[in-house]
Amino acid sequence: MKKVIFSVILILFVYACAMSQTISFSGNTHAVMTLTPEKNTGLNKIYVLYDTDGVSMSFEASDAYSPVKWYKYGTLGGGYAEEITEISQSGTITTLSQVIPNSGYIIEVGDIRKYIWIVDYSDYYLSLDGIEPDVNQDCGSISLNVSGSGADINYTTINGIAKKLSREIKLTYSTLEWDSEGKQWNQIEVTEEYEGFKPSIYEQAPLCNTTFVLSGDKFLEYWGEGVEVVSSSYTAHSIDVQTTAEQIRREIPNEKTESDETTLGGSAPVDVTFSAYPTDAVAQREWQMSSDPEFGTIESSYTEDVLQETFTEVGTFYVRYVARNADGSCEVVGETYTVSIGESGLICPNAFSPQATPGVNDEWRVQYKSIISFKCWIFNRWGVQICELNDPSQGWDGKYKGKYVGSGTYYYVIQAKGADGKNYNLKGDINIINYKGNETTGNNNGEGVIE
Repeated sequence: MKKVIFSVILILFVYACAMSQTISFSGNTHAVMTLTPEKNTGLNKIYVLYDTDGVSMSFEASDAYSPVKWYKYGTLGGGYAEEITEISQSGTITTLSQVIPNSGYIIEVGDIRKYIWIVDYSDYYLSLDGIEPDVNQDCGSISLNVSGSGADINYTTINGIAKKLSREIKLTYSTLEWDSEGKQWNQIEVTEEYEGFKPSIYEQAPLCNTTFVLSGDKFLEYWGEGVEVVSSSYTAHSIDVQTTAEQIRREIPNEKTESDETTLGGSAPVDVTFSAYPTDAVAQREWQMSSDPEFGTIESSYTEDVLQETFTEVGTFYVRYVARNADGSCEVVGETYTVSIGESGLICPNAFSPQATPGVNDEWRVQYKSIISFKCWIFNRWGVQICELNDPSQGWDGKYKGKYVGSGTYYYVIQAKGADGKNYNLKGDINIINYKGNETTGNNNGEGVIE
């Protein structure tokens, strides 16, 4: 157990000694940027210098008694490192008088090794001269032409694997983003990042007028010398559209709708509001309606963004919104909505009980679906009209001139038409039963309370 504890302490001590050993530079005009690469590279640090001309590198060991050796390696990796003999020493500090740029170094102190890579940024200097959208654009993406230069900043791992430092060059521009909750397009700023310089950049085309700003890189920005170019004003070419469809739902107890909140249609007439929300560059627009799901034939079309449509015919109808830009080169088709209208039906009850049990069969109403026109007359046995209904949702409460009629038999005549074209000419009797209250008999003229 004591041996294990001693070993752990020794490892921690060695690690602490390694951490206390430092690398420094002199003769440089700008601060050195220090990067910590991924562990699988085998490197402890990468140092990026603005320029290595006249720059020396020193290593300070934790003590002056351990021998220090320097090695340099190139693109083949640490296995091909060669010792550097031109190293001066003063106490615990060893120094390489002139840094050899774009190379890897191994500094060995006894059993401890530090692995680093030195980058001379002046060999990879980023120059940005301009950025402009290509004159030829398609509908989904945009091509940007960049003038300038900047070679990839490469380094080599201990195992001889070539890797590249990211410059983090940024492209910034505006576009539109759909807000489904607010049902509107909002302008947002987009920033894309690139590892290296690209003479041609391809991105998703913006949906609003904007300018493109290319800036960087992270090294020049670190030294306070970041560069930036701005394009001329760009006019949106690409388009997009979002659509919604909302049915006005009727809560009528005697109507059989045969639909739910997730579907459009049911019992006619069906009122649906179709709304389109196109982006800035949309110049041509239309709602298309067809009985063909493939829209091989367009029965009707409308050019407004908001369409309020009443469906009064039986069948299945398909509705979609089509948008185009000014020259017609870009077209976007919105969601296809399906509206299904069911066949008509009309059933007349023959009895009810006003005043008997409130809310339970205390009103005479037809049961119906997809009835688009309706007339109903109710008569007493002497032929006196005591009620007229103009909508199938209406009912008779058993009153005439504000007073309940007596129990007995009454008669209805109905003329109606269904969404499927079916005509209804119905006649029948209505029996008022379980009457509660004072029954009175009207006169021969049908005035007052009628049995």
